[in-house]
Amino acid sequence: QVQLQESDPGLVKPSQTLSLTCTVSGDSITTISRYWNWIRQSPGKGLEWMGGITGSGSTYYSPSLKSRTSISRDTSKNRFTLHLSSGTPEDTAVYYCARDPLGPLASWGQGTQVTVSS
Repeated sequence: QVQLQESDPGLVKPSQTLSLTCTVSGDSITTISRYWNWIRQSPGKGLEWMGGITGSGSTYYSPSLKSRTSISRDTSKNRFTLHLSSGTPEDTAVYYCARDPLGPLASWGQGTQVTVSS
């Protein structure tokens, strides 16, 4: 059974880069058919897809966040990382990592609260 676990950066100061790591167990992030994603939910808002990385290492980003977002992976540790630069209070949200969130093998992490505040 696959499990995804987000790291916990906690409080991030404005203008700093927010970095979150998703560690995966029970599946390999290099499986070609897989798509590993970052999704967030701000207070009072719906889910927002931020970007993802495929099993082959290709990355895709939301157009609205593309200029500030990068996703990388460490295949030796079976994990992938989100970097969101120039943080603002509007980036305060619960952040989720998810495998194939719209497919039959969808699996989500429990989510982690990130607060951007001075």
